[in-house]
Amino acid sequence: MSDDIILSVEHLMMHFGGIKALSDVNLKVKRNSIFALIGPNGAGKTTVFNCLTGFYRATAGNIHLNAKGGEVNVLRLLGGPFEGPDFVSPSRFASRVYYKMFGGTHLVNRAGMARTFQNIRLFKEMSVVENLLVAQHMWVNRNLLAGIFNTKGYRKAEGSALDTAFYWLEVVDLVDSANRLAGELSYGQQRRLEIARAMCTRPQIICLDEPAAGLNPQETEALSGMIRHLRDHHDMTVVLIEHDMGMVMSISDDIVVLDHGNVIAAGKPEAIRNDPKVIAAYLGADEEEVA
Repeated sequence: MSDDIILSVEHLMMHFGGIKALSDVNLKVKRNSIFALIGPNGAGKTTVFNCLTGFYRATAGNIHLNAKGGEVNVLRLLGGPFEGPDFVSPSRFASRVYYKMFGGTHLVNRAGMARTFQNIRLFKEMSVVENLLVAQHMWVNRNLLAGIFNTKGYRKAEGSALDTAFYWLEVVDLVDSANRLAGELSYGQQRRLEIARAMCTRPQIICLDEPAAGLNPQETEALSGMIRHLRDHHDMTVVLIEHDMGMVMSISDDIVVLDHGNVIAAGKPEAIRNDPKVIAAYLGADEEEVA
């Protein structure tokens, strides 16, 4: 995989019993770009995200992530494709439960990928800043004895984690709410907090699952600016699922369209906007009828 491609998906298939959720999905995501995955409801978009981030291990295919420490095969990292999407090996059960809060398994996260969710998953009884601190546990709490004895190295790591937390709170404009309970924030603020928490896991690629869902036009515009900021000022690659086509067309560098688990179009926003197959999929009409 070339250096300018950070994520490559090849012949990805996902079956749930006799249901084919994904059929031979192929896509390539350029480094430091905003990549949108769109399609009608039930097209398979979130299933792709779940395969990318370790919630599902795909029935077949390959996912190559060229991020931290060089290229890795995500499916091999997770144990490879297998029969049955609900299987979880006992040795990884605890890690998978915990990392579902932060986007996939710890293995995928350590490789450089994080995600947010369509349904917000914050620790709502913890403060805003505590949500960001717990996301950094891999760098702060790696040595139990250091924490027990409050060593100099442990205190330094804690201070660094706090600095990181407040940095991202400033980016998402939540510094004034740092000590509020996460559950007390407005819906739009919770969306921004979830993105900040994902960024605290130090990813190189972040997958956003319908981040504009439930936001008003002003909040959506602010979110668009934040996503551009991640790309332009933090060298972040953003993979986006979104139904707000105005937002998708205005910020995306590349778009792939899914319908019934198949890729029906791929290209720049202008080409996607005028593609008869895409229009037909969204309108529920035949391509000839649209033409």
